[in-house]
Amino acid sequence: MIGDGSRRYALRTMTGKNCDLKTISHNTMTGVINGSYEEVISCYRIIDCRYPYEYEGGHIKNAENIYTKNGIIEFLEDNCDVAKRQVLIFHCEFSSERGPRLCRFLRSKDRQRNNYPLLTFPEMYILEGGYKQFYQNHKELCEPVDYLPMLHKDHVDDIKRFRSKSKSWTAGEKKRIPFCLYS
Repeated sequence: MIGDGSRRYALRTMTGKNCDLKTISHNTMTGVINGSYEEVISCYRIIDCRYPYEYEGGHIKNAENIYTKNGIIEFLEDNCDVAKRQVLIFHCEFSSERGPRLCRFLRSKDRQRNNYPLLTFPEMYILEGGYKQFYQNHKELCEPVDYLPMLHKDHVDDIKRFRSKSKSWTAGEKKRIPFCLYS
């Protein structure tokens, strides 16, 4: 069931690196973009959590670049009255750290602002393998058609700046070890 317990997840999920989050494959993402899920979801939004230089170096068509907690808070405030079945799909380069962290942060803020079990965004997913895997398999759905890794040699100063800022963005957070139940 989705986050507010009102219905089942619309997209086919898979086991991913983050067992506490619902994960979709790059093929499912392609189906979403190409309209294969129009009958079950009203709309979707792709949240690219990579740094701006990575995003500008190539991203999934129509993805939104939100890479800070403040950006997530603004996103939630700007979309607090969503009435239709809208799904969010988060990713970063590999969908192992930044995307899952901001997805969890949005859920936490969404819970704080709504009366339980209500949520503004009850249906959220992580893209397995992140942009790197998506780009390797679906270049035609990327713009520009390119892939710039986070650790690219031309962006050493950018990565230092973003990493130093990200330490202050995550100050006070406890290291999260997800609890997983396997049947």
